[in-house]
Amino acid sequence: MADFSKLLSKVEILSAAARYDASCASSGSRRSRGGGLGSGMPSGVCHSWSADGRCISLLKLLYSNRCRYDCAYCVNRRSQDGPRAAFTPREVAELTINFYRRNYIEGLFLSSGVFATPDETMEELITAVRLLREEYHFNGYLHLKLVPGVSDLLVAQAGRYADRVSVNIELPTAASLRQLAPDKTRAAVLEPMRAASRLIGNASGERKCSPRAPRFAPAGQSTQLLVGATPESDRDILTLSEALYRQLQLKRVYYSAYVPVGSDRRLPALSEPPLLREHRLYQADWLLRYYGFAVSELLDEATPQLDPRLDPKASWALRHPEMFPVEINRADYETLLRVPGVGVRSARRIVRARRVGTLHGDDLGRLGVVMKRARWFLTAGGRYLGERSLLADSALRDRLLAIEPCSTVPTVPRQLGLFAALPATVTGEM
Repeated sequence: MADFSKLLSKVEILSAAARYDASCASSGSRRSRGGGLGSGMPSGVCHSWSADGRCISLLKLLYSNRCRYDCAYCVNRRSQDGPRAAFTPREVAELTINFYRRNYIEGLFLSSGVFATPDETMEELITAVRLLREEYHFNGYLHLKLVPGVSDLLVAQAGRYADRVSVNIELPTAASLRQLAPDKTRAAVLEPMRAASRLIGNASGERKCSPRAPRFAPAGQSTQLLVGATPESDRDILTLSEALYRQLQLKRVYYSAYVPVGSDRRLPALSEPPLLREHRLYQADWLLRYYGFAVSELLDEATPQLDPRLDPKASWALRHPEMFPVEINRADYETLLRVPGVGVRSARRIVRARRVGTLHGDDLGRLGVVMKRARWFLTAGGRYLGERSLLADSALRDRLLAIEPCSTVPTVPRQLGLFAALPATVTGEM
């Protein structure tokens, strides 16, 4: 009983210490080794979504919250007071298996403070996931954090066992890193990411030649950027994300609004986390990954910040009235994606549907188009679906603001709440 109480205390401490890491989503990786396990206890369970839309429960833990670094923004930094704890590799493996057998979880998200050298810390994490894969034959989803500064050899070992690997960049520039995380260097953060990118590419190429070739992190890699702790603009943050997607083929970049977790003169004094800014960055990130936009189209030196009151696609459309209205029966797929209220799925449905007949305005809602946004930018069979006098008029901006769930028309935008109910339009397509 004493051992169980001690273990439960570790779970409570180390699951709470992991809650600020937002990059714990899964991405539909699949393992099949035959005869193994796998394909919410309140403490330590988070919910993520796979590529096919399924909700997946992950045990989210730090291996240890003891850390030799003193990053100003981190709840686990060296100078922060609070209880400290650490698992053993066997404890992590047995916790994961026991939680899985009780149907609490479907996978594990494992990170750690850097309690020893980067390589020594990484070796402990790899031992834990190796036990899960080889001794317990666990085939469920594993997301493993790579420690900044770890050697390429250990990156290669980590990717053999994990479905996804990640290194959190946290701060967008080297100057901010020196200011808030002086124990880290930009090279120490980026080199494991580059190594993982090379190994993922190599494994993918080998599997094209032979399906029996070993996998390496089949769900790819991701990272996290902190928003609001340093003075970088949205343009700076998104430019870095764009480079990571193009050069390192990252699966996802996550944005985490800075939450004050302690007092430090280097940190800004915020009345509340910038959750609305985080939301706009996710919307812009979606445009980069799925809608064919570039950062230079959304932001420039004159306007380096996203409009907090209006979603990025609508803001772009209002700045380019010469692009509209778009004829729904003739526009190509890439042009349709640029229409506010038309998303990836609805654009594909439009392209398929018009092969068998002419589309009219009444058809678009049934195809998933959000008409209260899109009608101002479309024609159907030559008939304009909005009010022509508003297309190049400031009144259109007011109309769009009136239906924007994250905005109020007055000068001060409303901050998104974590638990407040949002209007249904918040989940509509951009």
